[in-house]
Amino acid sequence: MTLEAFQNMVFPVKNKLYRFAFRLLGNNEEAKDVVQEVMIKVWSGREQLDNIQNMEAWCMRITKNLSLDRLRQQQRRPTDSLEKGMHLSHHSLTPAEATELSERMKRISELMAELPEKQRQVMHLRDIEGYTYAEICEILEIDMSQVKVSLFRARNTVREKLQKMDAYGLA
Repeated sequence: MTLEAFQNMVFPVKNKLYRFAFRLLGNNEEAKDVVQEVMIKVWSGREQLDNIQNMEAWCMRITKNLSLDRLRQQQRRPTDSLEKGMHLSHHSLTPAEATELSERMKRISELMAELPEKQRQVMHLRDIEGYTYAEICEILEIDMSQVKVSLFRARNTVREKLQKMDAYGLA
């Protein structure tokens, strides 16, 4: 792989890699470190990259593995809000609507943080990052049925808890 190919294929996904690492680690600096490690690994192994069919999914898998390694070392969980991983536009909203949206996103983030690890990862990759089911299978190294079941359960859990919170005003 040439430098130009590396810049065209790998650099454009670095922000997605960062958001994914940040979502897993919950720490800005560690997420940046993981992305830097991914870039180094990809560049170091550039001779073997011609066999990779989906470079983005492969980079996401490396990001996941490095992030999980760091989590195992530090024994902690992500706790930051979804808004840090997403770029929401509040320009066309009234202040009341923007506040309501912000609170709703905060609640969703908190509910996602309570999900089991696999469900949280699948939901993040599908609903926040926009990956296809096949790409999620490749990134997380699980089969399609596990992806679909995990996503269904995660969405159901978040939806039910949000409905209860809206109906009763309880957190």
